[in-house]
Amino acid sequence: MDRKKTNWGITFFICAGSLFILFPLYLLITTALKTPLELAESRLAFPVGLHFENFITAIKMTNFFNALKNSLIITVSAVSITILTNSMVAYAIARNMHKKFYKGLYFYFVSAMFIPFPIIMLPIVKQTHAMGMDNPVGIIFLYIVYGLAFNIFVYVGYIKSIPLDMEEAAIIDGASTWLVFWKVIFPLLAPMNATLGILASLWIWNDFMLPLILLTRRSMMTLPLVQFVFRSQFTTEYNLAFASYLMALAPMIIVFIFAQRWVISGVMKGGIKQ
Repeated sequence: MDRKKTNWGITFFICAGSLFILFPLYLLITTALKTPLELAESRLAFPVGLHFENFITAIKMTNFFNALKNSLIITVSAVSITILTNSMVAYAIARNMHKKFYKGLYFYFVSAMFIPFPIIMLPIVKQTHAMGMDNPVGIIFLYIVYGLAFNIFVYVGYIKSIPLDMEEAAIIDGASTWLVFWKVIFPLLAPMNATLGILASLWIWNDFMLPLILLTRRSMMTLPLVQFVFRSQFTTEYNLAFASYLMALAPMIIVFIFAQRWVISGVMKGGIKQ
């Protein structure tokens, strides 16, 4: 068998890219395990002792598990409803793009991607407060609405690539439009559901601005909001802050590790033409 030559140029860029990712992660972990004295002496050195008590202190200062519960409820609810509702809207639009109403509706939704959030921030705060939606339920609703533009854009493009033959066969067998979507189309949307689900999860989990301007009570705060507790007027407790950052980051790392296989396998299956 012929041996393939190693491409040292590509290998170098892969190693360099890995360092750009692993070095900040190394700083995050080592800082979380140091004392303030060790941190003052050297930020790059490995900690002399592993101070896991930093995590316990961070949990108490941030009321971590309450914030974790809030973030989980908001993220899981918003992502689940987003995938279900947005895919249905996109299917209706994609299969009726020849009609002026649906074509106009598509461009209306997509045009929302060009509106910066700061422009509508103050009206949203006033309106949600007047309607009593300055709570996790209101935030879930807003995340579903704000994700609609990009999700419709992606879903419609993918659904239009799905042949009509399978839908026509199901309709001939007596299936309704509702049944065609759930039994034929929705399973084929698995790669897009996984991709958009991961993107939405990362966005919602890490979002700081929307919870900051809407949530009024400390008991409602999400994980990004409670990180402010480590910052005072003159100092920042970096070891405790980084311990809290690491705990807040861990769920999304776990989700990505387990979900990326569905994205990759789904895209590969979607690329195979029968």
